[in-house]
Amino acid sequence: MKVVIQRVKSASVEVDKNVIGKIDSGLCILVGIKDNDNLMVVKKMAEKIGKLRIFSDTQGKMNLSIKDIGGKILSISQFTLYADTKKGNRPSFVSAAKPDKAKDLYDAFNSQLTSEGIEVKKGKFGADMQVSLVNDGPVTIVLELNNEEL
Repeated sequence: MKVVIQRVKSASVEVDKNVIGKIDSGLCILVGIKDNDNLMVVKKMAEKIGKLRIFSDTQGKMNLSIKDIGGKILSISQFTLYADTKKGNRPSFVSAAKPDKAKDLYDAFNSQLTSEGIEVKKGKFGADMQVSLVNDGPVTIVLELNNEEL
């Protein structure tokens, strides 16, 4: 599983010119599910994100988690995080999970974040989405977790 986390002042996602998810201060997370990911990987990633200290404390140090600041998450599925461009110029996505499996694990990931006490807004799985955000910092972190590492 690979996620791109951006600390944001605000973020929203549209499908067919309709806003379907919107947050103020928090995290915009692009979520890629790999073909061999499982529920344990999803659970560990959600736990890590809930504890990740990337928000500033009163001294300006990144010392607070999303839970500490009462922030929200905008979660966007993005299989293109597993693009392979080693051969040729057209990306291959063979290591990305198939849509049915990816949707189930994406939903489980969002449910786990919610169970961590974080409010989660979502994009629409498989849809053509337009994501807007105001990056705060900017702070962008890439996390990857494989089931072999558990």
